[in-house]
Amino acid sequence: MKKNSVLIYDTTLRDGTQGEQINFSAEEKLRIAQRLDEAHFHYIEGGWPGSNPKDLRFFEMAKDIKFKNSRLTAFSSTRKPHIKPAACANMKALVKAGTQSVAIFGKSWDLHVHEIFKIELDENLRMISDSIKYLKDLGKEVLFDAEHFFDGYKNNPHYAVRVIKTAAAAGADMIVLCDTNGGSMPHEVSSIIKKVSTYLPLEAAGIHAHNDCGLAAANSIAAVQEGVRMVQGTVNGYGERCGNADLILLIGNLQLKMGKNCLPPESIHQLTNLSHFISDTANVPPLNSRPFVGRSAFAHKGGVHVSAVTKNPAAYEHIEPALVGNHRRVLVSDLSGKSNVEYKAKELGIDLEKDAALSKKIVREVKRMEDRGFQFDAADGSLSLLIKKAIGEFIDPFTLECFSVVTSRTGNNPCLSQATIKISVDGEDELTAAEGNGPVNALDHALRKALTKFYPQIKEMHLIDFKVRTLEGSEGTAAGVRVLLDSTDGAEIWSTIGVSENILEASWQALADSIQYKLSKDIGKKNGSTQKP
Repeated sequence: MKKNSVLIYDTTLRDGTQGEQINFSAEEKLRIAQRLDEAHFHYIEGGWPGSNPKDLRFFEMAKDIKFKNSRLTAFSSTRKPHIKPAACANMKALVKAGTQSVAIFGKSWDLHVHEIFKIELDENLRMISDSIKYLKDLGKEVLFDAEHFFDGYKNNPHYAVRVIKTAAAAGADMIVLCDTNGGSMPHEVSSIIKKVSTYLPLEAAGIHAHNDCGLAAANSIAAVQEGVRMVQGTVNGYGERCGNADLILLIGNLQLKMGKNCLPPESIHQLTNLSHFISDTANVPPLNSRPFVGRSAFAHKGGVHVSAVTKNPAAYEHIEPALVGNHRRVLVSDLSGKSNVEYKAKELGIDLEKDAALSKKIVREVKRMEDRGFQFDAADGSLSLLIKKAIGEFIDPFTLECFSVVTSRTGNNPCLSQATIKISVDGEDELTAAEGNGPVNALDHALRKALTKFYPQIKEMHLIDFKVRTLEGSEGTAAGVRVLLDSTDGAEIWSTIGVSENILEASWQALADSIQYKLSKDIGKKNGSTQKP
């Protein structure tokens, strides 16, 4: 490996799936594994074949895939107490997975040995040693996860050290120190690693940190600073309880801030796309505030900030967004001035700096609409349309003639909504109907069904989030409901907004804006524009 390298070990497909609402099919796991391989991750932990049929099926399918850059790894516990490894069901399933690299975990905290396993300390050591030797005799690369190592060391340092010494003596290729409860502090991680470096060569050591104190990334970085060679974690930090160390932000910090060699530059440029791909596959909306790759990571709202960024981005940005495949966003709200609007317009290929009156007009319109309950800093798609309409550069791709939505329930069956919609495109009317799980879902289906005839590219897009907020009624705010939609076509995510006293009307506004933004964007590409719509 290159000098100053850090091995990236991904456990999204195993540890990540232990998080709430995270569930991948075997086919989805295979697609994710191939994407991680394309990104040059060094290790991909595919799952625990001894724990469920789905992981067994994943490893069977993976045998037909040639991984070019990554080592696919199967995971398991050590052998069970008082039996031979060859007779242990977990060991059998691990070998059957057919991977060259395997990872096994063993207890390094005497509390678990005594109170959870209820076995002798020496039997736990034999379980570790026997399992590693058995797998090494089969020609496997063996990574040993010293589970609860930091808690174990703090409680009984002598026994925790015996565990890693036993694993090393048995032939483990890599020993991973785990902060399984996620309760350790960075200074504790550094101090303990310094002490155990006497017994454990750190170039053959790794760190596996959980995020229960919000310090998984900090603890992982502290371990690397001490000399640990491998970092384990999950994409987007998915995992049990509060999650695992987020590999996205770890790779960003280690490579771009600390000068470590983690991934090739072309993989670093794809970090944003990778994060969004995993989010989409998990059906979990991307976290806007995620460092490096979130939509808000390089978003600027305050007028003073925007004015400074236009002069020198380094004034408020710690790196160039494009390094990680992200981009700068300037938000427009009632806190904004001309700088925000002019910057946003420039993204659309529109120069407003020469027309101060028009800039001020748009700012006034934004402030007026935000007083009614609109929130344009959360709806960049709707804002883009507002600017284009203000300067006369937007032509409605369709006209709504009418729509109606009926929700009914028969007997004990769930409620069913039916929407009928009539639209007009270039003078041609289209009348259609569709069903949905609710009135907004039915309206969305009907609108797409009506428009697909004219604009087939609508099939590329889908909604990824739908939020409704009831607004306080006041003299300055006539609106009752705000609807925010997040949409994607696989290449970009955009947000649109609708505000009304009627939730269906607000939903219609957001739905129409979402599709209009997509069509406007595609027209810009067809015309050769490199600017965002």
